[in-house]
Amino acid sequence: MLQTALTPLLLCADDYGLAPGVNAAIRDLIARGRLTATSVMSLCPHWRSGADALHELKDKADVGLHFTLTDQPPLGPMPTLAPDGRLPPLGRLMGWAYRGKLNGPAARSEIRDELARQIAAFTDAWGGPPDYIDGHQHIHQLPGVRDAVVEVLAALPGAYVRLCGEPVAAVLRRGVAMPKTLLIGGLGGGLARMARTRGVPANDRFAGVYDFAGNRPFAELMPRFLDGIGGRTLVMVHPGLPDEELRRVDSLVEPRRAEYDYLGGPAFAALLEARNIRLTRFAGFPRS
Repeated sequence: MLQTALTPLLLCADDYGLAPGVNAAIRDLIARGRLTATSVMSLCPHWRSGADALHELKDKADVGLHFTLTDQPPLGPMPTLAPDGRLPPLGRLMGWAYRGKLNGPAARSEIRDELARQIAAFTDAWGGPPDYIDGHQHIHQLPGVRDAVVEVLAALPGAYVRLCGEPVAAVLRRGVAMPKTLLIGGLGGGLARMARTRGVPANDRFAGVYDFAGNRPFAELMPRFLDGIGGRTLVMVHPGLPDEELRRVDSLVEPRRAEYDYLGGPAFAALLEARNIRLTRFAGFPRS
């Protein structure tokens, strides 16, 4: 009797380092085989304190850099982009990117320097370079940022980049946060072309975008994210356990708990089995 081949899926949790409860939730899910990657905010104070415990799970998940250029204090001086010592909100950064400000010599230098500092903070605590680079709030796709990201990745053999594009038809069929999903995917065309040109490995499908409003249970969303997956699909999630630090630094609190509860529960395991999906690290994808 022929067995149905399992479809590989990379399931990546963002924001490791943001708060102790986020760290604990992500580690627990990795340990239980419910996540296969996590993206580290190395400029946050809870990265170093959480690195050793995560390192014990290094054979179970890819660990990458969640390059951050919004809302947080940078690791070094950025007089053009963070003159008051705090990185701008996403809307302002996007406006600067598409008005050409991030391509100016001062901004380009600051972005490259901050990326180098965040990689150094990652490497110093982890003991090695990141397995991949993506961006907090998808900023790694922006003009003036993507250039620095691809340049670094091209010098890290084997490291990959997260691409956020999806076929429009797939987004429309899913029917989840369609304007937001199409915007995020539409921003990534330049990054995808640059990655191909420089030979940087990347996923070829992406899912996981929703509005975090709680209008639809996460248990209803995940099956939609997994509809029609194939190739090298990466699904982004944001699990966490609420704590005072998380409430202090981020507005996304209860949705993180909902994701954590679902991803660690029996319904998600049953969904993976029913869809013949195996969770994998990037190296577990078939070579294209």
